[in-house]
Amino acid sequence: MKRKYIWILIVGLYVLFIFSNSMKIADTSSKDSGRLLYLIQSGFRYFELSGYWLTEHVIRKMGHFAEYSILGMLLFGCLGAQGLSEEKRWTYHAASGFLVAFFDETIQLFVEGRSGQISDVWLDSAGVAFGTLVTMGIYLIYKRSEILNVKKL
Repeated sequence: MKRKYIWILIVGLYVLFIFSNSMKIADTSSKDSGRLLYLIQSGFRYFELSGYWLTEHVIRKMGHFAEYSILGMLLFGCLGAQGLSEEKRWTYHAASGFLVAFFDETIQLFVEGRSGQISDVWLDSAGVAFGTLVTMGIYLIYKRSEILNVKKL
């Protein structure tokens, strides 16, 4: 199978994962966040650090950001493999990241106890941008080291 189709499949499955998290009713989602909060606070206590500031709300927002940072990384790889012009690639990248966040929050409007929030669309979009920038930085460092290794030969 061609590389570009594998990337599309990976991104598609990841978007389904994001949407499946949004389809969880509030109680289930809260329990998931609560378990993660407990684990992280236990880690803080183990290292004798104060984790009083860490709340379920903070965990949820960090989760949004992290989830969408990964999406930004995947979109970078996927759209880079499609053979598009740079202008189209970045347009599709930005539009895809925003639309996934928009639909994700819209899904939550129809789930018991959940609410879609425009602030989360912006947080998610910022996560996409962050993941993209991190991946671009790694890619540029890799390319630069590759060029330097060729020059040494």
